[in-house]
Formats: sequence, C-alpha cells, structure tokens
Amino acid sequence: MKIKGFRFSAVEASIKKAGRLDLGLIFSETPAAVAAVYTTNKVKAAPVVISMERSRSGGAQALVVNSGNANACTGPKGVANAIETARLVAEGLGIPDEATLVASTGVIGVPLPMEKIRKGISPLIEGLETGTLAEIAGAIMTTDTFPKLEWRRGEAEGKEYTIAGIAKGAGMIMPDMATMLAFLVTDAAVDGAWLDKTFREANDSSFNMITVDGDTSTNDCAVIMANGASGNAPLSAGSKDAPGFVELLNDVLLSLAKQIVRDGEGATKFVTIKVRGAISNAEAKQAAMAIANSSLVKTAFFGQDANWGRILAAVGYSGAQVDPGRVELFFNDVVMARNGVFAGGDAETRGTEVLKNREFSVTVDLKLGDGMATVYTSDLSQDYVKINSDYRT
Repeated sequence: MKIKGFRFSAVEASIKKAGRLDLGLIFSETPAAVAAVYTTNKVKAAPVVISMERSRSGGAQALVVNSGNANACTGPKGVANAIETARLVAEGLGIPDEATLVASTGVIGVPLPMEKIRKGISPLIEGLETGTLAEIAGAIMTTDTFPKLEWRRGEAEGKEYTIAGIAKGAGMIMPDMATMLAFLVTDAAVDGAWLDKTFREANDSSFNMITVDGDTSTNDCAVIMANGASGNAPLSAGSKDAPGFVELLNDVLLSLAKQIVRDGEGATKFVTIKVRGAISNAEAKQAAMAIANSSLVKTAFFGQDANWGRILAAVGYSGAQVDPGRVELFFNDVVMARNGVFAGGDAETRGTEVLKNREFSVTVDLKLGDGMATVYTSDLSQDYVKINSDYRT
C-alpha cells in the first residue's frame, strides 16, 4: 500500500523492553493540512499538550510516536522531553520544529528515557526509505494483541487517492474524542477547515461510540494529515467528490474503532448496543453508553447469562427519559422484554444461545421518540483484571 508523498519508519529503541519496534515516524514530503482531536481528560500527557498547540495552525509535516512510555504526569521535564523529541526529528528531516507533532503511549508517571530516544532518531529517519505504515501500527501496540490498520481508495476529479489509518488501543478505552492513538494519512488535497469539521464528525460516529472499560486516557489523540499529492483541487463542502471522501473516511475510522473493541483487554465478545426510540440522539447515546459500561452487564455477557434486567437497570440510571412500561429489549432478533417485562416463552433459552456467539447485538427500543445511537463494546472477563493488575511489569 502506497500513499503518495508520505513515508514511514519504525525502529526498536528498547524504550520499555527489547525485542520489538517501539518508535515510529510518519513524514509528508510536503507540508500537509492537519486536523486532530485530543483527550478530554484534564490530566493530559506532555505530547498531547505540545501537539494540541501545534496542530491549531492547521498544518504539519511529521509525527513521531513512541510506545512503552506515556510521558504523562512527568511535569515540566516531560514537556521538555516531548519538545526535544520533536526537535530532533525536525532537524533530521530539515523541517520546522513546529511542523512536527509528537505522541506517546505506555506507562504513566515514568520519565521518557531520552538517551534511548536520541539514539533511535537517526535510524528512524534512515528507515523512511523502506518503512511501512503497517510497521508503525505494530510499533504503537501496548497490550494490543494485533496491529490495527485500514485503508480505502477513492477518486476526486479523476485523480485516485488513498485514505489510510492505524490505531492502537485495548484498555483505557472510552475515548470521548478519539481513541488512545489513531493516525490517518491521505494524499487527497482537502481544504483545512473542512477537513477539521469532517474529521471531528467522523470521530463522533466511530471512536466516540466505543468503550471497553469506561476509562479515558491521558494520551488519547487522533490525527489526520492530507498532503494533496494526488493532484486534485482541494475538497471542500461544495465539491462534487466531497461526499465520497466523507464516506471513505467514516469507513476507515469505524473499522479501526471496531478493531479496538474486538481487541479489548481480555475480551471474548464484540457487542453492538443499539438504542432507538429515545427523545433525542444524545439521550439514546446516554442510554447505550450506560449499558456498554455497566460492569454487571459486561460480566453477564462474559458468562453468557441472559440477564436482561441488568440492561434495563442501566437504561434507568443513564439519565435518558424512560417509560418502563413501553420498553422493548432484544438479543439479536430474540425479544427478551416487551412493555418492560419478560417476554416469556422460550426467550430465556433463545437469548442464552445468542450470547454464546462471539458477536451479537443488544437493541433497546424506548418508544418515546426518534432518537437513536449505536455503541460498540466488549465483555468483562477475569483476564481484564489479570492484564491490568501487573501492567507496569
């Protein structure tokens, strides 16, 4: 897969441990339009602070990322280390410091091992001759069990372009903006203001609709760079080919978001939560997120227990308007509750069979309005506890 005008590299810097790629670089050969969203957590990692400021300009040319260390809760020294990392990359590439974004993921509260970072920069830049985006997808993994990569091809004014993206995330996933890390590149030319608007909207229907454990990280960020190397006139709201770009962008982000949920720490189930008939879309999302984040609901999914009452309880405390006497609830197409009470018959047996599947859906119809939302989540297993009880070791 080639994205015109972009080059990629990943190397082993042994930031946390040896034996794996853990330092990556995305480089646009020409200045690119950039749009980004960042964590809403008030405790923000140093790289987030730096990149938030730099991406406000609407332009960037490089992004350097490390795994194994979050560079979060590291004080002024952490900010200085993030700035130095970006500066070393910029000097090696011959571009302005401010055109280089920086991101990190890993253990919180540990200083970035700058000696290892410094040694890794030269081979990282040299690796741009042969590196791939897929290698960076592997380099940003922490507790992930597989790299997350997606791409689509489209046309604008007869010029073919590509949208490609990578992501990482398995735990601390309820982004409320993006996911732990997601980086997208496109060789389409896109108007900067429209790219920002379109990217935010695409995040709202993808990364902002997933949850694994209800935790929002200090390091969450999603970034897209568009360098225009395909040669089309910049896409904007009035462009004939703009709807096609939006559709492809949404496809890429939603695929990456679903991959994150499927790789949720300790997860054995991929669950689609649909709420319809709410007073508004916002209230539908409130109800769906309450279901998706309920530990009681998620453990029932793991145990394949058709405990539909836990789901209605979550809807009831979600803050969404509910008339218990109207609610219907389904596992796939099996009616578990009608008018707020058990549907009877063989619903228990058929519902349990649904929960034995690796993937299934839960639908709640509130029958109050036209609001709807779809959220993606996973179950909660003993392995989640094991993974997170000794993460730092």
